[in-house]
Amino acid sequence: MEQMVITLIILFLSAVFFMMGKIRSDLVAITSLILLLIFDILTPTEALSGFSNSVVIMMIGLFVVGGAIFQTGLARMISGKIMQLAGKNQFLLFILVMLVTSFVGAFVSNTGTVALMLPIVVSLAAGAGMSSSRLLMPLAFASSMGGMMTLIGTPPNLVIQDTLVNAGYDSLSFFSFTPVGLVCVTVGIVVLIPLSKWFLSKKERQNEEKKSSRRAPQDLLREYQLEQRLFRVQVSGNSEYKDKQLQELNIPQKYGISLLEIRRKVSTRRPFFNNIYDHITAGPDTTLQEGDILYLSGEGGQVAQMVADNHLWKLDTIYNTSAAERSDNTGIAEVVLLHNSSLDNVAVRDCGFRKKFGVNILGVQRNNVYHVHDLRDFRMHSGDALLIQGAWSDIARMSKEQNDWVVLGEPVEKVAKTTIDRKAPIAAAIMLAMIAAMVCEWVPAVVAVMIAAVLMIFTGCLRNVEDAYRTINWQSIVLIAAMMPMSLALEKTGASEMVSTALVSGLGEYGPLALLAGVYFTTSLMTMFISNTATAVLLAPIAMQSAIGLGVSPYPFLFAVTVAASMCFASPFSTPPNALVMSAGKYTFMDYVKVGLPLQIAMGIVMVLVLPLLFPF
Repeated sequence: MEQMVITLIILFLSAVFFMMGKIRSDLVAITSLILLLIFDILTPTEALSGFSNSVVIMMIGLFVVGGAIFQTGLARMISGKIMQLAGKNQFLLFILVMLVTSFVGAFVSNTGTVALMLPIVVSLAAGAGMSSSRLLMPLAFASSMGGMMTLIGTPPNLVIQDTLVNAGYDSLSFFSFTPVGLVCVTVGIVVLIPLSKWFLSKKERQNEEKKSSRRAPQDLLREYQLEQRLFRVQVSGNSEYKDKQLQELNIPQKYGISLLEIRRKVSTRRPFFNNIYDHITAGPDTTLQEGDILYLSGEGGQVAQMVADNHLWKLDTIYNTSAAERSDNTGIAEVVLLHNSSLDNVAVRDCGFRKKFGVNILGVQRNNVYHVHDLRDFRMHSGDALLIQGAWSDIARMSKEQNDWVVLGEPVEKVAKTTIDRKAPIAAAIMLAMIAAMVCEWVPAVVAVMIAAVLMIFTGCLRNVEDAYRTINWQSIVLIAAMMPMSLALEKTGASEMVSTALVSGLGEYGPLALLAGVYFTTSLMTMFISNTATAVLLAPIAMQSAIGLGVSPYPFLFAVTVAASMCFASPFSTPPNALVMSAGKYTFMDYVKVGLPLQIAMGIVMVLVLPLLFPF
């Protein structure tokens, strides 16, 4: 009894820290695992069993396979071509966003699916003249719905498969989930069509988004309130800056001003080209010359002081440039940081954007609050939208790296032109072979996935093993591996049996349907506060024992757990895709409540009625 109480206390504290979000979820899971060891609730072998579990190994392989599909351009090619079929028909575009995203989400992670689809959807929405905010939240929801289509679509599916096999029941096939997934997508489309129109297509947001989607620099600068912070000054013949290196001038420390870039007149003997300006990336060793035009970001008073102190010429605002100086090759775009980005909690000055890509960060948007002052020491978080400025070619280079961020706002024609790597057909063949092996049960599912992952590396679909490691979301892997022994501790101490007995005695007398509803909505409620994977790991054995205690089939109860764990829409923080589209769609927390909560309730009611039809008691 004492160990049961300790286990429940550890579980409660873990849930509290998961909800608070102040400490990384994987660190919370590891700490709870250590406590179970310290209090002698689990043996070392039991505590480490999660790290050798086939579900965890399969998840690692699926991350690698999914990463190869993204890097070869296969997924972007397929989805981009299909999405362009909508043209300017807004209703058709909405339906295609839901269907294509669900299809992609059936085979790769929901976070990766949203990262892939975000720039495509934003560009197509701009072309159709509609607000992308009406599409981005449904995009995030559809990625979760698609995960219900296949065994590998989402981690909770693998969790209930493992629970059934360990209890001696028949395993689920690759497409056992497809009927459930089809119901989820159908309900999602039917419910979201009116909800998105009522709550996500406000006139003022639509007008703002149309401007933003076109990515005119003036519109984005106005949105980030940067129009009065960007200036151009020119180095005169008698300026103290002439023939000096930037590191000697110490402009940021002296004046609190950021030097974004330098434009220098091209020297040529041909008169026609005498007024052409070249773009120079500002570096510590860059030497300024007479006539150089400096692009600055800072307060007007500080810029005026800098001009007066150093005999500079103050020019017009940063985008009132001459035709010769202005270049269509330079632009402004937004970058959204992905869940678990390596830039999470990194200061702007340490992100390396300028050194690696030659682009500057002008502002950061977080929860509809715009940060433009003292950015050097500002720490970025996952889900932030960064306003960047640089050459389109450099921004395009950033868009190829999808492990940490997604680039929004490239010109429509640039996004539409998807360069397909020559390895795409090989990646497609490997993925299809993996699915065939799992469907036909030629080898165990985990073996099929690992073979596919290794083949992706050997065939060059991923450049090297380091690239493969970078595609793996290690926080999710550690989280599920460390939480699996928690479910073992709940069973071992009798806590699972106690909870399931309480459920059966409380709801079982009203029949299996009432118990199924109790399991579903308990899972749904928990998923609003902790991750869907952790919720599935904890509630799957409780659902199993509840079904056994009532003497009915456990299949509908376990499907209730995985569906409820995955179909969580009422909060922007319940799933990574929900958080990812928050900044891009300019959503507030209440937008998720207005749209996501009715959808989550409707999905629950439909599933409680449909699951017994698909998997009889």
